[in-house]
Amino acid sequence: MAERTSLTSALCYRDPRAALKFLEAAFGFELVMLIEDGEGNIAHSQMRFGNAEVMIGSEWTDDHKSPASIGGKVTQTVHIHIDTDCDAHCERARAAGFEILMEPTTQFYGDRSYRCRDPEGHIWTIGQSVEAVSREEAEAVSGLKITGWI
Repeated sequence: MAERTSLTSALCYRDPRAALKFLEAAFGFELVMLIEDGEGNIAHSQMRFGNAEVMIGSEWTDDHKSPASIGGKVTQTVHIHIDTDCDAHCERARAAGFEILMEPTTQFYGDRSYRCRDPEGHIWTIGQSVEAVSREEAEAVSGLKITGWI
């Protein structure tokens, strides 16, 4: 087995099978692993986007719930960095049923991004680098003090 270091988000859904379909339709994620139990329920799944992965599963304990089951509350969001047209990507997500929370906007740090909520309440931010901005330029425009700069 190849050694790898990575960080992978795992999201719980009431209907993980539907989540697999809308993540593929909205974002172009590719299903790379699907494990089903004897009754055909999803026990585990993984989707790939570029060189990143996300795990999609069901609500499996009282501590692992979809936002749809806990009043829409979230404790994390997922950020996807894309190399394609952010505005077109947003329209694809909208057409797939995502609620657009923030329309595509160019940020002070040089990314164009939008924010959306999937049908079960998970919040996703999608960003595309559109211009090179130095730390000093970002500080001047935003009024923030920035330590470190990628």
